[in-house]
Amino acid sequence: MKPRTNKFAWVAFGMLAITIGFYPLLYLLGGRDMGLLATKPVEILGSLPWNVAFYGHIVFGGASLLVGWTQFSRALRRYYLKWHKILGKVYVVSALISGACGIYLSFFATGGWIASLGFFFLGVLWIFFTLKAYTSIRSGDLTAHEGYMIYSYAACFAAVSLRIWMPVLILIFSEFLTAYRIVAWLCWVPNLIFAFYWVRRRGLQLG
Repeated sequence: MKPRTNKFAWVAFGMLAITIGFYPLLYLLGGRDMGLLATKPVEILGSLPWNVAFYGHIVFGGASLLVGWTQFSRALRRYYLKWHKILGKVYVVSALISGACGIYLSFFATGGWIASLGFFFLGVLWIFFTLKAYTSIRSGDLTAHEGYMIYSYAACFAAVSLRIWMPVLILIFSEFLTAYRIVAWLCWVPNLIFAFYWVRRRGLQLG
C-alpha cells in the first residue's frame, strides 16, 4: 500500500478500536434494558455468575481493544520499548479474562447453539493465540510473537466487526436472531483469514 493509504488505514483502525473500546461505558452507565441485555430473560439477568462474566467480558474486552492496537505501532516498539512491554502485559491479562468470560457467556448466547458455538470458538481461539504470543516472547521468539499477536488481535477485533456487520445483516434479513446467528461467526472468521494472509505476507514463522 502507498504511504498515504497506510496512514489512512492506521487512523481508521485506531479510531474503530478506541470507539468500540469505550463502548462498555454505555452498559456501565446505562440501564438494564439496552442493547443485548434487552434480549435476555429475567433469570439470566438475575444470575450473579452471568453478570460477573458479562461485565468482566465487556470491561476487559474494551481494555484489550484500547491497548492492543497501540502494540502495532513501530514507533512505540522502537522508541518506547518499556511502554510496549507494559501495555503488552495489560493486553494479555485483559484478553485472557475477557476471553474466559466470553466462553462462559457463549453457553447463554442469544440465538441458540449456532451462536453459542460461534462465540465459544472465538473465545477459545482468542485465548490460544494470546497465550502463544506470550509464551513466544518469553522464549525470545520475536517472529512467532508478532505473528500470534496479529491473530490474537484479529480475534479481539471481532468486537468491532460485530458492530459493523450487525446493522448490515439486520437490514438484509430484517430479523435480529438470524442476523445474530450469522454475526457470531462473521465477526471473527474473516478477521482470522485476513490475519492468515497478513502473517503469510510478512513471512512470519509461527513456532
